[in-house]
Amino acid sequence: MELFCFQYTENKIYQQYCNLLRKIPAHVKSIYEIPFLPVQFFKTHKVETTPFKHQLIFESSGTGGDKSRHYIKDASLYEKSFLHAFWQFYGNPKDYCILGLLPSYLEAGNSSLVYMVQCLIKASKNNLSGFYLYDFEKLKEVILLNEARHQKTLLIGVTYALLDFAQAHALQLKHTLVMETGGMKGRKKELIRQEVHDILKGQWQLKNIHSEYGMTELLSQAYAMQDGIFKTPAWMKILLRDEADPFEITSQPGTGAINIIDLANIYSCAFIATSDAGKINADGSFEVLGRLDSADLRGCSLLTA
Repeated sequence: MELFCFQYTENKIYQQYCNLLRKIPAHVKSIYEIPFLPVQFFKTHKVETTPFKHQLIFESSGTGGDKSRHYIKDASLYEKSFLHAFWQFYGNPKDYCILGLLPSYLEAGNSSLVYMVQCLIKASKNNLSGFYLYDFEKLKEVILLNEARHQKTLLIGVTYALLDFAQAHALQLKHTLVMETGGMKGRKKELIRQEVHDILKGQWQLKNIHSEYGMTELLSQAYAMQDGIFKTPAWMKILLRDEADPFEITSQPGTGAINIIDLANIYSCAFIATSDAGKINADGSFEVLGRLDSADLRGCSLLTA
């Protein structure tokens, strides 16, 4: 609640949005009453809390329309967030050889995902860690070398690139974790997550495919160890807004549109209404079911996954 009051006071765009909804701090008594800023505002406005000179600008890949832009006052906040989350879910980056397969993100530049993976690669201190654009032969060689050495390896990639690599090289992986970050971007026939995972598991003889859930507008990520069932770090919370009434918000098990509290977003907006449909499970984990119907975000018409 303290962060809500701070951002209401110091973020002009967010304050205007709250005022339109007649949600001023004096009237907001719980997190379920806090207004969540639609994620589309990052495409149309400079969302900043307090005036500042930015260190970085993260941009969405933006295959169509305007790109989202997230102005970063303090890059170390982002680094602390993703490093602490990695430690929480996967342990010390030094235990891994980290391989990034993120061609379109590298080419576009200003990607928060590339920044994160770049820092994890550096933190791994493994001389084989690095980005692999379209050099599938070299990537295969490194993975096979690591497998022979029993070196724990993390292959993190955008979905379409992982599928391309899997199609080119069937492998037997015993010491490699594969993590998809989403991202078909119109490059292939759209597949639901389970179809993608089934293909990758089949080609690489894996029991599970890991997933990362993050976005340009957030400075925190959730991770799924299997089956697209995500868990968040302690400073990130998933809520659902109702399909018919977007101001009806709950953290109870069920389905709806995903709202996110990201306490790392101190200098932008910590309360984001995403364009994703989701499900909260009884144990507090969540699943992403697909995208909302962008023609009517207020009505939150859900697309089935």
